[in-house]
Amino acid sequence: MSEGLCLNAIDEIIDRHGKTASAIIPILQEVQEQYRYLPKEAFDHISKRLKISRARIYSIATFYENFSLEQKGKYVIKVCDGTACHVRKSIPILERLYSDLGLSYTKHTTDDLLFTVETVSCLGACGLAPVVMVNEKVYAAVTPDSASELLIAIKKEESDNAE
Repeated sequence: MSEGLCLNAIDEIIDRHGKTASAIIPILQEVQEQYRYLPKEAFDHISKRLKISRARIYSIATFYENFSLEQKGKYVIKVCDGTACHVRKSIPILERLYSDLGLSYTKHTTDDLLFTVETVSCLGACGLAPVVMVNEKVYAAVTPDSASELLIAIKKEESDNAE
């Protein structure tokens, strides 16, 4: 069982949405919101409670791009690589974030689970390109240098909050 996985919390989510097959997507969304990913250990519990096969739940979780089976950091940084952002040099921003955080095209989350860096096809803010989103906040006209400054600011805020 994953450290921190609370079956009571998952039960509360299921009870809120109902024990029907049609509730599986909102249940998975809320479980992911709580844990920042979908712990595979939760699938057995959800399967038993909803009387849906574990394979069915897994197929839903892997079909939709917004679901993640890998643990994500506290700050999820999405780098837009849609046409407008790509043309305005989003890849150097991505590469700078990877470099600053010790990440790569195969390793997306820092070991301390503070940051996850992802690329997305479009954030719908083409006029502001290149765009980066940190959790729900959009940053416009980002450069590699401003991306590094953003990381420094987040780390400082984290350090200030830890005191």
